Amino acid sequence: MSLIRHLRYNRDVTTFPDAISVLSAMITPAVLISACGSLILATSDRLSKAVMRTREISTALIPRANDQRAEGREEERRMLFTQLDFVTTRSRLLQRALSRLYGALAFFVGTSVAIGLVAITSSKFTVVPIALGLVGAGLLLYAAFLLIKESRFALAAVNEEMDFM
Repeated sequence: MSLIRHLRYNRDVTTFPDAISVLSAMITPAVLISACGSLILATSDRLSKAVMRTREISTALIPRANDQRAEGREEERRMLFTQLDFVTTRSRLLQRALSRLYGALAFFVGTSVAIGLVAITSSKFTVVPIALGLVGAGLLLYAAFLLIKESRFALAAVNEEMDFM
């Protein structure tokens, strides 16, 4: 019998097996919380690298602004502006993914808390932890799609730069 069904029909969580099942259900979102934390760390690192790359490109562009318009220099400037466009797009995607990951993390923590509250209050609001968990999973899924899109931009930028070389 699932925890939600058990809580709906048996409002007493004072026995040890019932308390263990409530704690187990509260810990289950911890796996998703851990996954969000790992993705947040990795995405933050990717964002900081994108910001560093933006600064490198900007630094490379500044001396070229005053250069004479030689054909080779002009192509290099175009390539650098293209790279700047790629890295700007990547940074925006990473920032959006980070905000979705933080939202998912909050919803998974809320799911865990709601499971505990429903268990101790014998509440009929058993749909709340389910809804919180689904919203968190949806945000996690959306963030994953944003990260896939960002990685494709990163690959396109590398390919563009290699084609120039």
